[in-house]
Amino acid sequence: MSTETETAIVIPEGYAVGAPKPKKPKKLKPARKQVKPGQVEKKEAPQTGQVYNIWYNKWAGGDREDNYSNKTKSQTRCNIHKDAGLTRANTTGMKYYCLFFARGCCPYGWECEYLHLLPDETTELPDNSKDVFARDKFADYRDDMGGVGSFQRQNRTLYIGRIKETGTGVETEEVVRRHFREWGEIEKIRVLQYRSVAFVTYALEQNAQFAKESMACQSLDNDEILNVRWATEDPNPTSKVSEKRRLEEIGQKAIQEKMDPRIVDAMRAMRALEDGDGEPETKRRRLENGSDGEENEEDIDYEQEAVILQAEAEAEAQQQKASGLLSSDTLESLKYFAQIQKQNGVAPVAKRPPPAAAPAGLGLGDYDSDDE
Repeated sequence: MSTETETAIVIPEGYAVGAPKPKKPKKLKPARKQVKPGQVEKKEAPQTGQVYNIWYNKWAGGDREDNYSNKTKSQTRCNIHKDAGLTRANTTGMKYYCLFFARGCCPYGWECEYLHLLPDETTELPDNSKDVFARDKFADYRDDMGGVGSFQRQNRTLYIGRIKETGTGVETEEVVRRHFREWGEIEKIRVLQYRSVAFVTYALEQNAQFAKESMACQSLDNDEILNVRWATEDPNPTSKVSEKRRLEEIGQKAIQEKMDPRIVDAMRAMRALEDGDGEPETKRRRLENGSDGEENEEDIDYEQEAVILQAEAEAEAQQQKASGLLSSDTLESLKYFAQIQKQNGVAPVAKRPPPAAAPAGLGLGDYDSDDE
């Protein structure tokens, strides 16, 4: 006679049968020093011009691509998985990234005053007129589409030149994607076959700025020297419309995050009342309580609610004005409520007049005449 024993297996919460265990978030370690001081040899550009420009501190009139670093392969390259880590910037609150870290030649490591990380969707730069490396942008691009870029346009696309193609366009696209996806999420890649050119569009502009410096004068798989520049504006009308819609959505989201939610709700309710759509919340609350339209002293009329919200906004505006911090959103809200009151004929909230200032001294009326 055989006896059977049953064994109960308890599966903890958060785990599924046959599913891999969730990975713990990787903790950042102190950033390592990419090179030793003096290890990178700096070479001067050969002089090909005839006139020295003292304003730009370079020779003019020579070769258009007279930059020596534009024709020489970079001596270093950043490796995000090995080089990324914590620096002093993580404790001091610095929001900008290390340019030499992106190029793979920062000798300071964890002692660096800038971030040794990769930009992501949570990156918020203090100044939009600067790039992620704290370099000032200009009003227009350079003639060769190099340099920092322009603050008048959000550019997420890079021009990649001097690619050595050894296969079809699909194979070249896979090579480009494998090398450039290390610097951020790629939205799309376009390869011009037999022209040694590719266009890489990132999801974020910060990643495009980082990738431009990281892949300048680097190689893919065939020991070439890449020419990485900013791409000109796409002439495709469909791309222009989609980019405009994307920028509008980003702007609307940013405005909604900055505005007071109470004012936004009041403005929406007032517009619904003007258009005749929906019913006020107080009236719906009276119907639910079974008053059948009878006035209840505890219920506040909708116009009175708007007046109360206006009073609160005015009080907040006066308080901010006293401290010198009057925001433009508060002014626009006050103007909107004043206009709505004027249209609906609602009496504004009575303001208490300011107390009269006491006279500093005796006036002319305080003196008695000699005739009297």
